Amino acid sequence: MLKRNPFRFLVALMAMVTLMTAPAHARVEININKGNVEPLPIAITDFLQGELGQKISDVVAADLKRSGLFAPIAKTAFIEKITNPDAAPRFEDWKVINAQALVTGRVTQEGDGRLKAEFRLWDSFAGQQMAGQQFFTQPENWRRVAHIIADAIYEQITGEKGYFDTRIVYVAESGPKTARKRQLAIMDQDGFNARGITNSNDIVLTPRFSPNKQEITYMSFEGNEPRVYLLQLETGQREVVGNFPGMTFAPRFSPDGQRVIMSLQQDGNANIYTMDLRSRTTTRLTSTAAIDTSPSYSPDGSQIVFESDRGGRQQLYVMSSGGGGQNRISFGDGSYSTPVWSPRGDLIAFTKQSGGKFSIGVMKPDGSGERILTTGFHNEGPTWAPNGRVLMFFRQNAGAGGPQLYSIDLTGYNEQLVQTKGFASDPAWSPLLE
Repeated sequence: MLKRNPFRFLVALMAMVTLMTAPAHARVEININKGNVEPLPIAITDFLQGELGQKISDVVAADLKRSGLFAPIAKTAFIEKITNPDAAPRFEDWKVINAQALVTGRVTQEGDGRLKAEFRLWDSFAGQQMAGQQFFTQPENWRRVAHIIADAIYEQITGEKGYFDTRIVYVAESGPKTARKRQLAIMDQDGFNARGITNSNDIVLTPRFSPNKQEITYMSFEGNEPRVYLLQLETGQREVVGNFPGMTFAPRFSPDGQRVIMSLQQDGNANIYTMDLRSRTTTRLTSTAAIDTSPSYSPDGSQIVFESDRGGRQQLYVMSSGGGGQNRISFGDGSYSTPVWSPRGDLIAFTKQSGGKFSIGVMKPDGSGERILTTGFHNEGPTWAPNGRVLMFFRQNAGAGGPQLYSIDLTGYNEQLVQTKGFASDPAWSPLLE
């Protein structure tokens, strides 16, 4: 069994043997590179046995539906009642209701108290099993098993990694607008299992995950001193990244997790620095009289995108990881901010302010192919799902009491509200938990 830290992963979970490999001629697939994709009709039956099995299948269905790529069929339309998930279903009954894919499963309790959850994915029209796996975990972690199953189904049908077994760190906001309390919180990507991870009443901003998932970096105004902190999720221990004479903000990890890149403000301007987390040595990357901030590495660590007002208003620039070759890439109307490089390396997401509104958009690293995905009264702060297909951001509508989190895919058609207990802003998406 894979051993995981109880705070970091909350479960000791193992994917067991694959119950059957997918046949080479299976017909069910989704080409997610075609643009706006028609959702695939899929039937997800209640996992046997009991209430917990139904809960797991409901979470799997909810994950897949939210992706916009799948259309779970109402259970009231099912003709066959699955009584043995190990046996081949009556495929004709599922073809009648146009279930192009079918998911069956079972949940049982082992003698040592652990849950055993197993599923099978069927191609109804080809009459073949496409995939099957089983997992063991503690009963309280059943939701994570559901997310892992949804990821397995997503990957089998789309050919790409899923993003459901992930978490979001964000700024949870509560209280009246004139005395708003902000703390860092973490939750599953679907909004469940939310919990606070800081207790201070001081302002906190821009939390970001480390690539190794054990720590986050963020900015805090604790003691009225703006500083960048590292917080260990495993132990709750935190430390100041460095004591700088000016204000530090917009921290983000390098892809290898060995450095933090950030902006340091001095004498009215701000420049970009990196700090080696082992030696605590800093390197200055920009040197202008402007405000250079919001740096984000490319996935291979060779380039950095950032925002700067050196041309009169905020625009996006790309430079090498050593600071050389600083080139502007945004040239549309309005101003651009909060850039973040896609995990796939193919796009850069950004916030754009134009015509009194705020938009979330994407462009290629050379600045071409700009596309606006959503526009509103105030949208800001995009963050990528680990597969580079979905973005999360925060929005405050006109007259609303506070911001809320939303997700949207790269088509711009599948926008979803992410439910949180109170107001929420500054989301950051974790890598897959593995």
